[in-house]
Amino acid sequence: MILGEYATDESIAALRHTLGLDLSLWEQFVRFVRTLFTQGDTGHSIVSDVSVRQLISDRAPVTLLLIAMAAVLAVFVSLILAVAAATNKDKLIDHLIRIFPAITLGMPVFWVGLLLILLFGVRLHWFPVGGVREGWAGMLYSLTLPAITVAFSQIPTLVRSLRAQMLEVLESDFVVTLRAAAIPRRVILFKHVLRNSALPTLMLLGVNLSYMIGGTLVVEQVFGIKGIGSLLFTSISSRDFPVIQGIALYCAVAVVVIGLLVEIFAWWLDPRTKEKR
Repeated sequence: MILGEYATDESIAALRHTLGLDLSLWEQFVRFVRTLFTQGDTGHSIVSDVSVRQLISDRAPVTLLLIAMAAVLAVFVSLILAVAAATNKDKLIDHLIRIFPAITLGMPVFWVGLLLILLFGVRLHWFPVGGVREGWAGMLYSLTLPAITVAFSQIPTLVRSLRAQMLEVLESDFVVTLRAAAIPRRVILFKHVLRNSALPTLMLLGVNLSYMIGGTLVVEQVFGIKGIGSLLFTSISSRDFPVIQGIALYCAVAVVVIGLLVEIFAWWLDPRTKEKR
């Protein structure tokens, strides 16, 4: 499949030797594990003959920056909407914010990206429709619209979760006691209510970040960003299996690391968890 339908026996044998397919399964596995742990690599690209680690490291900064921007934006917007909804329960603003997740939750991320390109790129000319400009300022400007697209897919679930947790905490006994002690409303809300409501939403954010990685790879294709996503799709179309394998492996490691960091932050955030441990 890699060499095409009319490949010669010599080229097939050479490719098998390059990929290590002429070795036994056990030897292939040992070779793969040794290279992975000693070099952090999964081999060389069949197409470009460049190490997979080098290909991924060249594309990773753009993708990581996009994920970070989307995560910060999603948390910031979700926090504002959830606080507004919880502090205005059953009022008009609460109903409007509750309708937002119901409408937007099922929207495909690539479709949202296309709509944003048409509106803010083609119509209003506020943002570039694709590519990444040079320099940090140009990079941040170019990634703003893609970051909004990725964040848009995560905001509905975060808003719904944080609002529900805040309403539960607002009705708890210790909040009633704080109000009776004439503690300022802003202090109660931001120091006590948000802190006690954040843990379940934080755990949800950790799960959503894993999905955000996959969404980012798709959004990169929509906006023509040369990140890990475009590398993955190019490798799939050219059947560059070592690169595909490397991207899948690094994404899996990223998911595990994110989960570990979320657990550590949750342990720091919740005093009850500290006491148990």
